[in-house]
Amino acid sequence: MKILIIEDEPGILSFIEEGLKEEGFAVDTAVDGSEGLDKALENHRSYDLLLIDWMLPGVSGIEISRQVRKVNSAVPIIFLTARDTVQDTVFALQIGANDYIKKPFSFDELLARIRVQLRTKTEENTRFFHNDLLMDLNKHQVFRNDEEIALTHKEFSLLEFLLRNKGKVCSRTSIIEHVWDIHFDYDTSVIDVYINALRKKLDTADGPSFVRTIRGVGYIISTE
Repeated sequence: MKILIIEDEPGILSFIEEGLKEEGFAVDTAVDGSEGLDKALENHRSYDLLLIDWMLPGVSGIEISRQVRKVNSAVPIIFLTARDTVQDTVFALQIGANDYIKKPFSFDELLARIRVQLRTKTEENTRFFHNDLLMDLNKHQVFRNDEEIALTHKEFSLLEFLLRNKGKVCSRTSIIEHVWDIHFDYDTSVIDVYINALRKKLDTADGPSFVRTIRGVGYIISTE
């Protein structure tokens, strides 16, 4: 899952970014409203959630939310702000925010709110089934033939991305951008290491590979 944080306070930005990466999220950041608006609009189909500070230099968080909603009505938006009146809350929700968290806040509270929004966005997809495999996002567990399989954070995130796109070929670029906090010009050979790790943990001796390679394109979990 990929999140964009638009926050001009370096301490808060670093605090959130590090925490989300430890939880397995891919993270993009912007330190002012103009940069944040550009990233939000240019990549509006890539982000699973936006965290936006209300008061930003350049372009306000309110204006960013307005512009994003013109091109993407579904992506969850959470405002981060020191403003806390009822009027402020109502206004933020009216212009397109899904939630509103007052500074200062604990990371645990923010993480819980993020997960609520992501769960609401794809409520039917908190558990994935593929043949004899079950992936439970809420419990962060994977089972095959009722036997739990231990995955690292990145292996879990990679499997989640492939299952969310089951039946579609996932390009190496899309994988590196959604699962890692890395952009398209990075050496994507790191993906091969994790794909091979998943295969070793998920494949059976007498069956086809769980993840198929589409040479020159990417990877797919087939619906066949």
